[in-house]
Amino acid sequence: MRILLSGGGTAGHINPALAIAKTAIDRGGAEVLFVGTPGGMEQRLVPREGYELRSIVVMGLRRRLTLENVKVAVNYFTSIRDAGRIIDEFKPDVVVGTGGYVCAPVVKAAFKRKIPTLIHEQNVFPGLAIKMLAKKADVTAVSFDETKDMIQAKNMVLTGNPLRPNLFEPVNTMEVRAGLGFDDRPVVLIFGGSLGAEHINDALLEMLGTGDLDFNLIAATGEKHYDGFIKAAGAAAKKKGVKILPYIHNMHEIFALADLVVCRAGAITVSELGALGKASVLIPSPYVAHNHQEYNARYLEKNGAARVLLEKDLSGSSLRTAIDSAVLDSAALAAMCDASKRLGISDACDTIWSQLCKISSK
Repeated sequence: MRILLSGGGTAGHINPALAIAKTAIDRGGAEVLFVGTPGGMEQRLVPREGYELRSIVVMGLRRRLTLENVKVAVNYFTSIRDAGRIIDEFKPDVVVGTGGYVCAPVVKAAFKRKIPTLIHEQNVFPGLAIKMLAKKADVTAVSFDETKDMIQAKNMVLTGNPLRPNLFEPVNTMEVRAGLGFDDRPVVLIFGGSLGAEHINDALLEMLGTGDLDFNLIAATGEKHYDGFIKAAGAAAKKKGVKILPYIHNMHEIFALADLVVCRAGAITVSELGALGKASVLIPSPYVAHNHQEYNARYLEKNGAARVLLEKDLSGSSLRTAIDSAVLDSAALAAMCDASKRLGISDACDTIWSQLCKISSK
């Protein structure tokens, strides 16, 4: 099977496409080609995984009335033409779009050539490209049940989000706990994404100054924030049961150890929490388009799997209260973990591969 994949702009669109590609190669020896934009994050992430990447120039629609949108519209039709040339050259059996405005012209070009298409939405609240393409795509794969009410689609399938395989590797949590010097109290993991989050770091710093904690803590500040954080925290960052790192490289091991996770609410992150059955305190980023992260967080909260703490209400005191109310109540914590596990989907890649096999054989 020859598969053309397109998704870009952020890691949240690119990593699912990479996971789908790996599954297609492992399961069926597929040939894959990626299409992205010249300045997108895909230029770094896709070649790093050993895949060929072709580029088309696409401009995002401005969300207000402006003459710039005339240029965007002209560029859009040009990008469909350019995507069509790549399709004609590669001759894919199926085209996959995982979001971001680059996938729209690629999937549109596939529609014109009557090539089977699968599009995938990572968030609870669907992006503009996915909503636009869903009426004609052969399969619209969604990651959360609630999304079904927000899209008009020709054929919708609940698949979940494709997740990194090492997330499910067995972990000796006793060894990990001992290596961190932690005692038998609950373990709380705090992180703000791969680059860190300044507001979360500020609240964490303030919380460390509120006195001894009733739990073990491991937190990642992000590389650029680490030195300043450690200097400001002083002795509080060196207490027994507290481990502050710039970045957590063995995240699958720390995820396995953690009793509670405090983090942002990106689509992949909340999907990982569900697949692992982890309770969480979610602090959605207010800086993303369409407030995607709060939709994701509220979905988990509504189903009893998480508690939501908005950034505008975030402080050392509110952070500690949210953590204490979860980890110091074993029954409440267990209920959150059970609810999280019920929402979790761990076989998204297999389901998507099955759908690709089905539509490519029509």
